Amino acid sequence: MFDKMKQLFEMQKSMQELKRKLEEANFDILSGNGMVKISMNAAQKMNSVTINGSLTEIDKSVLEKSICDAYDRALKHAQEIAAGKLKDISGLNPPKP
Repeated sequence: MFDKMKQLFEMQKSMQELKRKLEEANFDILSGNGMVKISMNAAQKMNSVTINGSLTEIDKSVLEKSICDAYDRALKHAQEIAAGKLKDISGLNPPKP
């Protein structure tokens, strides 16, 4: 019984450490056309959105698509980082996003 409680405590401690590492893993992702840059961490918290170019030069629909593209790329990258860190802790291979 004590061994199980100790294992649970260690797992909880490992998960807290993983959460901290994910929050510290920051990165920038550009949309495919380079118009939008999203700064995010691996815990999937968006820190900022930067629009390159003058807003008067940008078509609204192109901008909307660029924001979606950059966000999708950033989210995928965050999930890949999280999966790698989870694998390091657990030794398991989580499914790819």
